[in-house]
This record gives sequence, C-alpha cells and structure tokens, in this order.
Amino acid sequence: MSREPLENLPDVMDAKQLAEVLRISKAGAYNLLNSPNFPTLRIGGRKLVMKHDLLEWLRSQTNGKG
Repeated sequence: MSREPLENLPDVMDAKQLAEVLRISKAGAYNLLNSPNFPTLRIGGRKLVMKHDLLEWLRSQTNGKG
C-alpha cells in the first residue's frame, strides 16, 4: 500500500470524481462543494476541488489527529 492516499487521483476533481473518491452520491458531492468550509475552486460556473486541498480538508475533519 502506498504512503500517499489517493495518489493516483487527478490534481483537480469535479463532483462526479469527488463522489467516486469519497464513495458518496453525486448529490452528496455537490452538497460538499456548496459547503462554506469545503475548499472549492470555482472556474466559470464549475465547482472543483484540488486534490491537495481535499486531502488537507479530510485531515482537518478527522477526529483522531496525531
């Protein structure tokens, strides 16, 4: 198993890719992308998330830090 989780993901993900990665529904991914504390990148009308920002956000949401 590799040390870097999700290392094969694209650097920028849309809602469909985010849903696949997190194993949630596409609607759930859109809910995340619309959340004020989620690191969203907006390009035109599209909401995207950068892989690095997603990993940092996941770490910040984890209860057992340390």
